[in-house]
Amino acid sequence: MAKYARMLLFLILGLASLGGWGQEVTADTIVPVDTVENMNKFQRLKARAQQYIEEKKNEPWDTIRDGTYWWRALKHSKVDLTGKTIQYPKFLRFAWRVYKWGDKAFNSYDSAYVVGTGKNWKFMYKSNIWNDNYQGKPSAKDLHVDMRSKLAANMGFQLSFMAVSVGYTLGITNLINGEKVSNKVNFSFTCARFAAEAYYMENRGTTTAWVRGKTDGEKWKMTIKEFGGLHRKAYGMSAYYFFNNRRYAQAAAYCFSKYQKRNAGSFIAGICLQHRDMSINIEELPQIAKEQIPPGEDMPHFLYNDYCVMAGYGYNWVLGSKWLLNFTVTPYVGYRHLLATQHEDRASAWSLNIRARMGAVYNHKKYFVGLQSYGDFHRYKSQNHHFFGSLLDFTALVGIRF
Repeated sequence: MAKYARMLLFLILGLASLGGWGQEVTADTIVPVDTVENMNKFQRLKARAQQYIEEKKNEPWDTIRDGTYWWRALKHSKVDLTGKTIQYPKFLRFAWRVYKWGDKAFNSYDSAYVVGTGKNWKFMYKSNIWNDNYQGKPSAKDLHVDMRSKLAANMGFQLSFMAVSVGYTLGITNLINGEKVSNKVNFSFTCARFAAEAYYMENRGTTTAWVRGKTDGEKWKMTIKEFGGLHRKAYGMSAYYFFNNRRYAQAAAYCFSKYQKRNAGSFIAGICLQHRDMSINIEELPQIAKEQIPPGEDMPHFLYNDYCVMAGYGYNWVLGSKWLLNFTVTPYVGYRHLLATQHEDRASAWSLNIRARMGAVYNHKKYFVGLQSYGDFHRYKSQNHHFFGSLLDFTALVGIRF
């Protein structure tokens, strides 16, 4: 693992040096050879990369404006896609025009409120913990349960170029348990006008369960520290539009690709589609709890799809020149289609849910530190079953732009 970590750091430093292509170079940016011996291995690697780039840029080359001039210009960092005298391939010219149109149409801001960072690359280290919770009434009698999963921990790295990212995440909880008991994958895309997200979550780990009920008129309650009878899985996607997209930048708080200069907020509206699957194994319950379940009735299997519209509000609060706080709340309501064939749960119902997130960012030159929290709360209600569920997620990260 240490070997691969060192290789990754070498790669990032090399890419950082390549970020200088196309910029003006002065004598201060060229490192004298006699100072290389006093550098550490990372500084020497960067210095050699810079020297190689300067040699390639300054070596003689053919400047005749023929059909292959663009390729020679690209190798010597002299390319200019706006130049009208350069004969670019049709596909390259088309791709550039599409990119410029998309950038202007979907990613333009009021510069008095939002500005770019001036960097296209980002490298981040992330540490993440999350858990899911369920509480409610799983049967027609006086049986109530409250189940909370243990914290699932992950850590990893992410390298991003503009809107494209690649990363690696190590599941610490799975590593400790020796098997894959929890899994959570997220995807997101954010621009000035809209954002899209997708997720997958599965957790087979044990929970702490608090069970209470009433037997022969006497109330009782008990705690099960290692309850393994709860299986849950969920996946879905959402897309939403920012109405005040000229002045409000969600990317400043969660993608670190923009700077919010002044306080601004925006109404948000969109759609949300999701699938949920949760079941409880009755055999894992204590005997006194089993007696609360009516004869012939199984524990419920909550299996359904949600088709919702969402509406909410997000606000960026700028604290000085380096701090930014974001608060976003988006309730989503819609149509719930039940898939499991339970006794009375054969019809569809209303879906009532709410999401909330908070982000705090500290920017210092090319470095940034972020804290993020996310909560997704949903409700299930039928004639005999009533449950509230939630997913809570916390992330701490540190990164560099280059």
